Amino acid sequence: MTGTAAPAPERTFAVVVGIERYAAGTGWDLPGPAGDALRFRCWLLRAGVPDRNILLHLDPLTDPDVPYRPADHATLRQLVVSELHGLRGEALWVWWGGHGVLDRAEQLRLFCADATTADKRNLDLDSMRRTLASDALPGFGRQIWIVDACQTFEEEYGFQHTLPAETLPVGRRVQSHQQTLLLAATRGQRATNDPARGTGLFSASVLAALDSRRGAVGSGAPQWPDPEALFGDVQERVERLRAERRTDQLPVIWFHGPQRSEHPGPPATAPTVARAAAEAPNTPGRPMERLIGALLAYPMMTDPEERQAIVTELGEATRTVERMRRHAKPRTDLIGIVRALSEVPGELWLLHAAVTLLDDDDQRAVALEAAVHACAGPRPAG
Repeated sequence: MTGTAAPAPERTFAVVVGIERYAAGTGWDLPGPAGDALRFRCWLLRAGVPDRNILLHLDPLTDPDVPYRPADHATLRQLVVSELHGLRGEALWVWWGGHGVLDRAEQLRLFCADATTADKRNLDLDSMRRTLASDALPGFGRQIWIVDACQTFEEEYGFQHTLPAETLPVGRRVQSHQQTLLLAATRGQRATNDPARGTGLFSASVLAALDSRRGAVGSGAPQWPDPEALFGDVQERVERLRAERRTDQLPVIWFHGPQRSEHPGPPATAPTVARAAAEAPNTPGRPMERLIGALLAYPMMTDPEERQAIVTELGEATRTVERMRRHAKPRTDLIGIVRALSEVPGELWLLHAAVTLLDDDDQRAVALEAAVHACAGPRPAG
């Protein structure tokens, strides 16, 4: 993996956040992010970054042997808005591991350690990014963000309380900041965590990719990684995990800079319909889960009226489903629809036809066709 000449280690800083424990209670426990954050800290130290330049914020399930700062909302907000402004450097790493959710405005919210069920304290990823792309952060023209958090839809959780929202203050626009964000999962997806190993699969892939860089450890001079090459390496590693059925997530990369601002969609790495359909029946207990996941990947599924339009498109053969009241929670509604259609051979294929008629995205169609095949068998002739 190639890269450009690294900034002087003393001019490189890192914000490293790993949250495993939340004020919401043990149901929110997430073994892994703190350990991943500590492993990333070790990589930075091996690359020559001074320990004083690593701003480590944790809420671990098991206390580590190194000093760390809190990861509550007030502390992290002050860090982004005020503390970083006083630093002088060239390059910035931002590493964040913990729970996240995609809100109804399509913004990724990252929960802080003091989030409760009634007050889900969080920071808006894009708002943080905009703050650190302005002259609120002098210098630091090169920034790489690594975010291991879910992008599942807010409405899937049926929250009784809305998410508190805040836009962080932004300074004047500058022409120097180049930000590349590597995210663990694409829109609507979960980021898989391996509690037995105490790691996020995306984080483990990033760390392995970083360790594979020539010169990052040992006698060679450290290099500042080419973010796109780094992401390509991570993609390959995650794709192998997908092939092993350890995760379904598709990492994504975002670019923000004076000459480029882009959120490319996930790569077309999904298996072909024939391969996916052949493999799916060999996975017991997963066909229904897989089909619901493939349906939830469609943006229109978040809207009850859109779901009703799909049901209407099914036609005369599905009057029972059409009369069903649309549930406000998409997953619950889709489970009811799929179960009702599963009672009659071939009707799940009518659902596939209706969905793909209303949304002709090729990649989602491949995943949906394979999932329907796994549940209902081959498409009926004619």
